[in-house]
Amino acid sequence: MSIVTVQLGQCGNQIGHEVFNAICSDVHGTHGLCSKKENESYHDACKERFFSEEESEVPVARAVLVDMEPKVISQTLSIAARSGYWKYDDRSHFCQKQGSGNNWANGYSVHGPRHKEVIMNLVQKEAEKCDRLGGFFTIMSMAGGTGSGLGAFVTQCLRDAFPTSFILNHVIWPYGTGEVIVQNYNSVLTLAHLYQSSDALLVHENDVIHKICAQLMNIKQISFRDVNQVIAHQLGSVFQPTYTAESGLHYSRNPLGDLMETLVPHPEFKMLGLRNIPQMPENSLAYSTFSWPGLIKHLRQMLIANAKMEEGIDWQVRPPCLGSSIPSSHSTNKPPHFNTSIANLVILRGKDTHSVDLGSFRDPSLYTSWLSPQDAFKAWKTPRAFNKYEKSATLVSNSQFLLKPLDNVVGKAWNMFASKAYIHQYTKFGIEEEDFLDSFTALEQVISSYTIL
Repeated sequence: MSIVTVQLGQCGNQIGHEVFNAICSDVHGTHGLCSKKENESYHDACKERFFSEEESEVPVARAVLVDMEPKVISQTLSIAARSGYWKYDDRSHFCQKQGSGNNWANGYSVHGPRHKEVIMNLVQKEAEKCDRLGGFFTIMSMAGGTGSGLGAFVTQCLRDAFPTSFILNHVIWPYGTGEVIVQNYNSVLTLAHLYQSSDALLVHENDVIHKICAQLMNIKQISFRDVNQVIAHQLGSVFQPTYTAESGLHYSRNPLGDLMETLVPHPEFKMLGLRNIPQMPENSLAYSTFSWPGLIKHLRQMLIANAKMEEGIDWQVRPPCLGSSIPSSHSTNKPPHFNTSIANLVILRGKDTHSVDLGSFRDPSLYTSWLSPQDAFKAWKTPRAFNKYEKSATLVSNSQFLLKPLDNVVGKAWNMFASKAYIHQYTKFGIEEEDFLDSFTALEQVISSYTIL
């Protein structure tokens, strides 16, 4: 099944480009460990998901690019075309001459309705090119105007136009130090609206990725491109083909559906986080060896201690003892900072994946009491290495990982709202105080639901 990617705003378009790049370089990489047949079926499954073959020999990304300013889109189109490996369809983009000025309301209430027909026509055409449509993958920021406001509006339109298709929103969480003064307002409005129309939100935090670039990738002067490449590598490690069944005869045909079925057992819980190990500069790979037991041990501890990278994990955090007389939903029974999960997916890529022991992820104490570990944990595997890593493991988790950042953003936005700061910038575009209050209420409910896991 094919995935149509919708790239929204500057952030969404730049990350989308890096994602297609990462997928292409993975497919074209050398994988001597795999048989020719294995490589071919992997290649075919990847192409069906992300690319269509048109008149040209070069694969064309199944993507729609949207921004209210033309500069980023024209750059993105030309860089992709110059690569020679893949390109965007020249007709699958939409831009205007004027941005949304970091104002969510401008993107959602003005640009969205004004350009809805053109944008949805582009999406419809892209969907019709798919033999079988598996769903939509939108990429957007949360802090600005076009990506967040227009992104929330377009997601709503996708839900209305394709009620049975899966929608996964990839959302970039802004730097805590602040990118724009109203980023907390924009973030609250974005998340509350996406929660209504999306099947799941896959979140990357800018602060975390920045830290990975500095500490794991050893990059001295970190650019947006560096950050985006790390994000793209992590996304590729999830979306490239895998065997979802133990037998492993055919690569999964429905990546978004499989992801939702595995990780979103209840519509109240839609927040997904992503961890990927190892992650290091390419020139260090030749001198590094990894064992599966070591990778799995680190990945599990990253999950329960809510560590976002393999450096600086708190090894003191332990799962709570089951069988205690206090119900597990009471925080008094939880060790400090223990990150309770609803569902986890581990994806293994590389040699000897069949022999990896994942029993430690089936420990009932990692999960909320209302799901059995059999239902809450799944593993996908492929013997094919990913992007030059001989062995790599990815964890996609529906857990309490985002509670603190979410609580912070809602708290800061509420403090601004209580003093009526900048509200007039939103009301002039038709977003009333009631809309803010509804969004606060929706997110307080999300926080409450995750807190009592």
